[in-house]
Amino acid sequence: MAGAPNLWSQVRSFLAELRRRRVYRVAVVYAVVAFVVAQVGELVFPALRLPDWSLTLLVVLALLGFPIALVLAWAFEVTPEGGAVPSPWRSPGRMRARRSVPDRSVAGSSSSSSGS
Repeated sequence: MAGAPNLWSQVRSFLAELRRRRVYRVAVVYAVVAFVVAQVGELVFPALRLPDWSLTLLVVLALLGFPIALVLAWAFEVTPEGGAVPSPWRSPGRMRARRSVPDRSVAGSSSSSSGS
């Protein structure tokens, strides 16, 4: 049974990483939003005279989107500023400073509209 403590520590490490990347939060929020959308669909679809299978399609799409949302939550850390690539994926050689170049189409359209 020497492998059992090692396996348990790997599971605990994996669960801690899920918690750190806030995958649990994404799962709960997704489930709540999917439930609310299904409830609204159940109320609104008959009034819109949509076919009976449309609610089933909505639920199936929500179920198919759940693992996708979890994978994206794992791959991209959600921060208050928005999504970010986790630090182990960033490599110093790949990160380059981008020069900010003004968009000429925006600058040109603002100058032409102010001239009229």
